Amino acid sequence: MCGIVGYVGTENAVPYLINGLKKLEYRGYDSSGIIVGKIEGGEPKFYLYKKAGKLSQLVGVLPKELSGSWGIGHTRWATHGMVTDLNAHPFYGNRNKVAAVHNGIIENFQQLRADLQKEGVEFSSETDSEVIPNLVEKHYSGNLLDAVQKALNEVIGTYALAITCVDEPDKIVVAKRGGPLVIGLSDNAYYIASDVNAIVGNTTRVIYLEDGDIVEVTKDGLKFPNVINNDYAKRVEEITINAHETEKCGYETYMEKEINEQPESIERAFAGRIDMENATAKMSGFEDDIFKRTKKICCMSAGTSWYASYEGCLLFEQIARIFAYTEFSSELRYKNPLVGEDDVYLAVSQSGETADTIYAMKEIQEKGGKVFGICNVVSSTIARQSNGGAFIHAGPEIAVASTKAFSNTLIIFYLLALKFARQRGMSKEDGLKFIKQIMQQPRLVKETLMNREKIHAVAKKYCGAKDFLFLGRGLMYPIALEGALKLKEISYIHAEAFAAGEIKHGPIAMVNENAPSVFLVPDDYLREKVISNIKEIKARKGPVIAIGVEGDTELEAIVDDFIAVPKVENPVFYAIPMVAVCQLFAFYCARELGKDVDQPRNLAKSVTVE
Repeated sequence: MCGIVGYVGTENAVPYLINGLKKLEYRGYDSSGIIVGKIEGGEPKFYLYKKAGKLSQLVGVLPKELSGSWGIGHTRWATHGMVTDLNAHPFYGNRNKVAAVHNGIIENFQQLRADLQKEGVEFSSETDSEVIPNLVEKHYSGNLLDAVQKALNEVIGTYALAITCVDEPDKIVVAKRGGPLVIGLSDNAYYIASDVNAIVGNTTRVIYLEDGDIVEVTKDGLKFPNVINNDYAKRVEEITINAHETEKCGYETYMEKEINEQPESIERAFAGRIDMENATAKMSGFEDDIFKRTKKICCMSAGTSWYASYEGCLLFEQIARIFAYTEFSSELRYKNPLVGEDDVYLAVSQSGETADTIYAMKEIQEKGGKVFGICNVVSSTIARQSNGGAFIHAGPEIAVASTKAFSNTLIIFYLLALKFARQRGMSKEDGLKFIKQIMQQPRLVKETLMNREKIHAVAKKYCGAKDFLFLGRGLMYPIALEGALKLKEISYIHAEAFAAGEIKHGPIAMVNENAPSVFLVPDDYLREKVISNIKEIKARKGPVIAIGVEGDTELEAIVDDFIAVPKVENPVFYAIPMVAVCQLFAFYCARELGKDVDQPRNLAKSVTVE
């Protein structure tokens, strides 16, 4: 959630630290800070600056002449303590010799803090993180690496750490247990970051740290004390992301760019995965026999990925006739789940670093289950620690609110449903029809997005409402959930989603002339039922916005506003076009209200703490 950057090299560290933090803004944060080290008059010195608020607040207090050959920086998303300058990272130890930045949660920090206070240490913040530099100072006797190792032996919890000491210039010690951390290597410098996006443009050679790694970074190289013969060369990987992929490319916001990238990103999701000869999908990251023997599928995920998973499970049941269900990762970990020999678990996460999903995955694997990852980031923890899986190939997603990753994840679920179904009785003819529908998704989404003026007009009409209902049935219920989430995430309008048939069991009490209802109405077997639900809302003077199928004049005549999506042959393929409308609707509502759609308040792109 928080962001870490660090630099050791021959150039000025400050530009990289600031630019790196800018590239990590999308992850969500509420304060930032840097500490820079340099040699002055033959003596090493630290310069520390940190501010609550946007990164621009920090940049505003930095001296123009600030420079140094090494340094660390941080963007904080508050867990322990309020959003204040004092609670921002980096933190000094009590003697101002050791400085540290930390992502994660130190579970035993209260006991560590109390013990340190008994030894005379004074704390300036409310955070758990401040115990780290003080523990390191306690153990420091001229060797920073040794002091960090000893300090971490006392720590219980999760961390990604970058630690430096004024007495050991041009050196940073990094450590990982739980939180992501990567080191970039170039000829004249080493770059440290919690997200490879911060390194893009500086080098293409990186090492992704594993849990338990402690690394000493200096100008002369890296030292892995827990690696035999310090041979880390085999762990160096090439990154393929380029700086252009992380730019706005003419759009005012990343969110709008990513919504409009969906036709291309969806095509990437199924590219190379279509087997026309056998009318099935090629899913090389899955063991082939699971498609025949699997009796139960469980998806574990959080947030938008949970809604995509819910949709996927409905597809598995409807298309492949396999029992499937979805679990919140944060709950599954503590349920002592029953794991069957023929069960398949899918860990779904855009970032591949969602802490709750990683812990749930480990719990299932500990019980002997196989977990396959569905994620976007090739180098992520889930990708590395799962038993296989599929990348969604959405490309970098910078806006906090997920859009194209949701759609690409659904494409993977369509492909998996096809593969399962073909192994379980779906005819070749029906398989080919299904493939045709998958391959039409880019065109359908492109045509849907061309209706942006109408969507914008409807958003402008209703964005002043304080409450919204999103309603759908069957495969449209998860889409309604995602639509409501997008609206409240970026516009801060209260929105709830319900299965449309449930409104008379309580939610209808919310209906009034100032509370719009958004209905998702494909031309499927539930259409007439949904129209009855619409009439129940209209009878109580509730405004109704319908997202329906082009040419549905009956539906258009009974609602207040109608937004059309192109007609499809198989109604299971309305999900992505309809979610694209929900995304644009939320986007335009938020922009009309003057909200920051890329960095909504209180949210983080990747939730890397429990």
